[in-house]
Amino acid sequence: MVKPRTGQAPPPLTQDEFHIQFRKSFSDPSFNQVKEALTQVEQVAWLNYHNGHKAPFTEKAGTNFADPDYDLSVEWKASSLRLAQLEILQKDPKTPSRVLLICGSARNDGSCPGEISKTWRLTNIAKKTLEAENIEVDLLDLSLLTSTYDKHIYPCKACASTAMPLCHWPCSCYPNHGQRQTNDWMAEIYEKWVSAHAIIILTPVYWYQTPSVLKLMIDRLVCADGGNPDPTTTSGKSAVKAKALELKGWSYPKHLAGRVYGLVVHGDVAGIEGVRRSLSDWLDWMGLVDAGAAARLDRMIGYYQSYAESHTVLDQDLDIQEEVRNVARAVAVAVNELRVGTLSQPDKALKRPRVK
Repeated sequence: MVKPRTGQAPPPLTQDEFHIQFRKSFSDPSFNQVKEALTQVEQVAWLNYHNGHKAPFTEKAGTNFADPDYDLSVEWKASSLRLAQLEILQKDPKTPSRVLLICGSARNDGSCPGEISKTWRLTNIAKKTLEAENIEVDLLDLSLLTSTYDKHIYPCKACASTAMPLCHWPCSCYPNHGQRQTNDWMAEIYEKWVSAHAIIILTPVYWYQTPSVLKLMIDRLVCADGGNPDPTTTSGKSAVKAKALELKGWSYPKHLAGRVYGLVVHGDVAGIEGVRRSLSDWLDWMGLVDAGAAARLDRMIGYYQSYAESHTVLDQDLDIQEEVRNVARAVAVAVNELRVGTLSQPDKALKRPRVK
């Protein structure tokens, strides 16, 4: 047995500390008129936190799981079942081809910036191009994290680094009701990825990296690359059981492999090549298939010019607009070839000597 290393996490909050944290969300004086009700809600929330009510609704896992009698989260079980159903539809040759467009900018006109992002405009160019090719488009605008009430993508807890089987597919770390970590968007986002035959990520560069809204999603997709579809094998989050299970031999299943991808990365000073390469490497690692060189685009928009006029610069840059259309066109061709079995994947049948 490999014993988990411990000693990093601070102790749980005391009730007084919990009170301070809880009340921060209700500091607006308008809440004074419901002060007594808030006190009652706080008491319930404290007990849920103190007693560790992560999943208040559970049911027996059932015969499809290694431990049928394990009390499995109803929310997780429903999400897992939904992904299995969507995977069947995705593989059905009679269903329409579907491309997921991901707008990775954190900016929109419904929050502090007061203006749409250039990424959003490029995303809509790709959308129109795909629709002209008779392909269904699903649009994921990650900027909604900054402008939508109580919408979250919570950070990955890195269960995989303890042992891969501890990282469940789909992620079971959230929701955690006792910690008030609810309204996690990823359950819906997993459905979008599974339903798609191809993904195009469009993103700006923020300080030589992807925007935080995009990186949050990327980190939470680690469960799609080797994740455990049966939490009963680890009795939920038993690190000891997960380590033992991995050491017996783990296959690291790639749950999203075989889908096509394209990329559009734009910046105004530097960093576009690094971001494009890191995204390509990540998608390649997960087993996705690129749609060719024309589908992996990195370009400057308004190199060293003012932020204030950047949309005007994009208006005038007809070349990048056409290059984005070419990304979409290349993905459309690749999707059509993929679905009839003619897309060239020379390394598809090769056996990997390293399964991780």
